[in-house]
Amino acid sequence: MATVTMINPATGEKIDEYIRIDAAQAADKLNKSHSAFKLWKNTSFEQRSRLFNALGNEFENSKERYAQLATQEMGKTIAQARKEIEKCAWICHYYADHAEEFLSNRAVETEAQKSYVAFQPMGVVLAVMPWNFPFYQVIRFAAPAIMAGNTGVLKHASNVQGCALALEEAFRKSGFPDGIFTNLNIGSNDVKGVIENPNVVAVTLTGSDAAGRSVASIAGANLKKTVMELGGSDAYLILDDADLDQATTLATLGRLQNNGQTCIAAKRFIVQQEVYEKFLELFSKKMEAAIMGDPTEESSYYGPLARIDLRDELHQQVEKSIAQGARLVIGGTIPQGKGAYYPATILADVTPGMEAFDNELFGPVASVVRAKDEQHAIDLANNSQFGLGSGVITSNNERGEKVALQLQAGSSFVNKLVVSDPRLPFGGIKNSGYGRELSSYGIHEFVNIKSIWIS
Repeated sequence: MATVTMINPATGEKIDEYIRIDAAQAADKLNKSHSAFKLWKNTSFEQRSRLFNALGNEFENSKERYAQLATQEMGKTIAQARKEIEKCAWICHYYADHAEEFLSNRAVETEAQKSYVAFQPMGVVLAVMPWNFPFYQVIRFAAPAIMAGNTGVLKHASNVQGCALALEEAFRKSGFPDGIFTNLNIGSNDVKGVIENPNVVAVTLTGSDAAGRSVASIAGANLKKTVMELGGSDAYLILDDADLDQATTLATLGRLQNNGQTCIAAKRFIVQQEVYEKFLELFSKKMEAAIMGDPTEESSYYGPLARIDLRDELHQQVEKSIAQGARLVIGGTIPQGKGAYYPATILADVTPGMEAFDNELFGPVASVVRAKDEQHAIDLANNSQFGLGSGVITSNNERGEKVALQLQAGSSFVNKLVVSDPRLPFGGIKNSGYGRELSSYGIHEFVNIKSIWIS
């Protein structure tokens, strides 16, 4: 009987142990999800909306319990964990209020007596989700997909199985019928069989580009729709007219939020040479002043990485970058003691071809790149295999907008860190994936967009 053990990344201590389900049990749960879909697809938007508002209320009412669980299992600071649960509630209420509008028939003028586009649910959607936002990223898929009339099954990351069970419990407590949202505690080796199961009609994945390629290839071989939200190495351009106090405050938050473990986060800071040294000076002071500590403590700015192996892999990337010519400004040393901690680290003079430029560093490590001028900064930003988010820091919003439109990414924000917002589509290009989540675009990913013609 296979089991999975939860380890607290702040202490290295065992939290709990969960029994994996086998392939036959997973197939049985998929059958139940498909049976539930046959009834759920015919429910009214009013009924679905009532249940999602109840789910939003559950997140609000149980925020502290869910936040503590996320902090315990993957190490995010308790303050940020609370914000994650609040965002889950927001998304639930948002789709409860807007799904019917997004999915209403769209009349189209043709020669027909009547012609329109209808949006109909497809069936069981499998979500393969990561650990870094263990509640939010699940709700980001589940709210639009289930409000559209689909049912959802979750294969969550192994190190956040308590969160996975809590999500299933939250749906049940909110009154959702059995089978509408189902947790599958399976291992990675069992994902292929789930995708191939005829009851599954589509797959959404948030994770690394390697995981995305693997899952997309299996889904593609079975002609099943996919949405992929993959890695990122977001570039933030610090232009020569930027307010450097604002720029370095944003840079510090962008690099340390969620302990540096966010796909869509500032990772490469491309700074025009006129302000390069001053930016580095201020940035170093703010990164050094940020308190690394116990994530349950309110005073901690950032906590440990989610696992020891992830911390060690990040350190290897830092050491490789230094060997390739990057300059270590602060950090870069594994601290003694328990837990998967890694200090705030700045690598300066990073150039294309270095590990810190070419690949994603998933932790509290910032890569600072010198640009000769604005166009060189844009070229450096776009010289990446990734295209998830991007940003521009400038005192001139018009200039910032022009630059933002030239950046190859799914999102470009001016004078603000990129955030996901249910009102806006979220996703990437290049090796950062395809498809969109959130907004009306996200809810249309997993519906049959159907043309109706009546002569």
